[in-house]
Amino acid sequence: MGEDLDTILRHNCGLTVAHTLHDAYLFIQSLQHRGREAAGIAAIGNDRIDVIKWEGPVNRFDLFDLHKILNPTRYHTFFAHVRYATSGRKDRLLEDAHPHTIGGRIERHGNHVLVLDCELAAVHNGQVDDRYLSSVDKNTLTTTCDTEALLHLFRDIGERGIMKTIPGAYNLAIADRRRKDVIVMRDRTGFHPIVLGWKDGKHAVASEDIAIRQNGGTFVEDLQPGFIYYLEPNGGYRKEKVVEEQTARSFFEFNYLMHTDSIFDGRPVRRVRELLGEKLAQEYNPKNIDLVTFLPRCPEVAARSYARITGLPFEYIFYKTRGERSFQGSDSRERQQSIEHNLYLLPDARELLRKKRIVVVDDSMVRGNNSKHARKLVVEEGRAQEITLASYTPPIGIIGDDGIPRGCMFGVDMPPNDKFIARGRTVEQISAEVGMNVVYLSRKGMLDVFKIFGMTEDRLCTYCIGGKHPFGDMQANVLKTVQ
Repeated sequence: MGEDLDTILRHNCGLTVAHTLHDAYLFIQSLQHRGREAAGIAAIGNDRIDVIKWEGPVNRFDLFDLHKILNPTRYHTFFAHVRYATSGRKDRLLEDAHPHTIGGRIERHGNHVLVLDCELAAVHNGQVDDRYLSSVDKNTLTTTCDTEALLHLFRDIGERGIMKTIPGAYNLAIADRRRKDVIVMRDRTGFHPIVLGWKDGKHAVASEDIAIRQNGGTFVEDLQPGFIYYLEPNGGYRKEKVVEEQTARSFFEFNYLMHTDSIFDGRPVRRVRELLGEKLAQEYNPKNIDLVTFLPRCPEVAARSYARITGLPFEYIFYKTRGERSFQGSDSRERQQSIEHNLYLLPDARELLRKKRIVVVDDSMVRGNNSKHARKLVVEEGRAQEITLASYTPPIGIIGDDGIPRGCMFGVDMPPNDKFIARGRTVEQISAEVGMNVVYLSRKGMLDVFKIFGMTEDRLCTYCIGGKHPFGDMQANVLKTVQ
């Protein structure tokens, strides 16, 4: 693919594999917090693969009518995907949406598209460095998505070839018309979460265990990094180890991306966030604060812990009209609109805030858009005397000690060339930029919390906050083999 890496679509998504259309739909709906711009389902039968993709959230397409299009009697397995795009290509939303396919007859219908009788189909969570895909002829591709390139690479070198040559970061499910099983791969780093579940006597896969547990299934195990899982038409499965695990979990999944009640490789997200709030309170415990609140909705758990440790009153101040995350907007304009038309003060908050000093707990600061709008609401509308924004994630997007600008190239919408509010600024300068006092949990403080759960820094990806590259020598060694 000859494009510069910064032009490749970046996304953080959710995927699932199930044996009924009903389950695939419900599972992916439970993963809506991982993407809201597009959804799609692939139906896999004994001799065909059919795909439907549509714009918007999962419930934008009615399940009853999906059953009419994808008659369940014709298929034995379904995989589904929710996605948020991050390159702003609104005109190509459906083309770039998952599942990606090779072959098939395309029917376009405005806000949705059908791809019938495909040769191959794939869904993917993560992001792959373009250099690993250099052997793929870009002239054969219809999009700039790494998922489509991975599908072409699979056709050339197979699933084992992908696992051996690409260290991360991906969870990938592939259906091949010539094969009965659906192939699911978790890269050797285990960068993003993915689990195996059990529902109605058959095995299923989902990006987070909450998707299976919320819909009547049970958790079986986290997919093992470096393994390929083969989901059989009858609901059974087998797995095969291909490469050794070399752990590099994404800390940002714990801090922000995952559902509060999910569990990532045996570690409860809720408890991690509680302890991050406690650690924040230990590092920042001012004596002249009147109340504690949070920016909806992810940081609530940490804010409650912060209030408990400091002994300060906890209050709800903000509300949202929709559960969407502004972080997932595909461009700066949409992100700003999502904030301005979705974040408001509660009716009683104005009286509560008047002349008060408050702490607003947040999960992270990337571009600063939420923070600036929160400050406007609290100070200009609520007439608060003073506001401090306390982030339990250290500064993101800084320039590392090695002089390399940080960001994420592994499936989270924070490319190194993004407009990070922390880049090139001191904490005092960040505070001046957003118009209020800003404090961060220290890097050591955050890492101390993760150590409690057996995750030392060498088993985490901390690249975006100044840490080492998660693949390290793996990347250098593997790239030698593909050049």
